[in-house]
Amino acid sequence: MSDEAETDGGDEAATDGGDEVLRASDLGGEGPPVDEKPYKIVFEANKCFGAGKCAEVADNWVMDVVSGMAKPETYYIGEDDLEENVRAAEACPAKKEAGVIHVVDRRTDEEIAPDPHGDGTLSVDW
Repeated sequence: MSDEAETDGGDEAATDGGDEVLRASDLGGEGPPVDEKPYKIVFEANKCFGAGKCAEVADNWVMDVVSGMAKPETYYIGEDDLEENVRAAEACPAKKEAGVIHVVDRRTDEEIAPDPHGDGTLSVDW
């Protein structure tokens, strides 16, 4: 099973007034058990422009020499890796500083970082 969080169709996405709301659980596979890795990274790679701020502040993020963009070594993380990945999400300057790295609590389906809306909703814009 892949460790990547990717789009899976989103047929079960909640709706609000006719507008589709994308939830973190709509993306990627099941991943490892939630109690082992309670956090998931959702990465909008199509919006990354390779500033490298994430790789400067987090060991989980590396710059790909071929593409010139960053990528995470793993998409599912535990408590020990949470703080550095939150820093990576908050340091990302893409999307007018709303970031393209999203750290989500798999237990609650809420975005922890960068959470620009302040309400835990997933702030991707695919």
